[in-house]
Amino acid sequence: MHQHHKVNYIEMPSRDLNLSKAFFTKVFGWAFVDYGPEYCAFSNGGIDGGFYYADLAISSQSSAPLIILYSNQLETTQTAVLAAGGELIKTIFSFPGGRRFQFKDPAGNEFAVWSE
Repeated sequence: MHQHHKVNYIEMPSRDLNLSKAFFTKVFGWAFVDYGPEYCAFSNGGIDGGFYYADLAISSQSSAPLIILYSNQLETTQTAVLAAGGELIKTIFSFPGGRRFQFKDPAGNEFAVWSE
């Protein structure tokens, strides 16, 4: 159900749509639908969205928003990220309220995963 004035959809760049789809399917169980060669939509990610082909990447160093996913098993998720070709930017660290790590997906986009 769409909610008035709530975040509804997010679009992110990808240098390689096939790598992005394979990575997020393998690690996080997202489902994808292709809409031509330069766009794919995803579902089952907590919020729906899409990847568009671009020679850009999301990075907190360039002041882009940091997309943070949740995990019940942080170490297991970190292992899965690495096994699927992700690159750690910050290993698991504590912060007030929990722990998290940050990584780049194979297309170069930065994300974080947190847990209590």
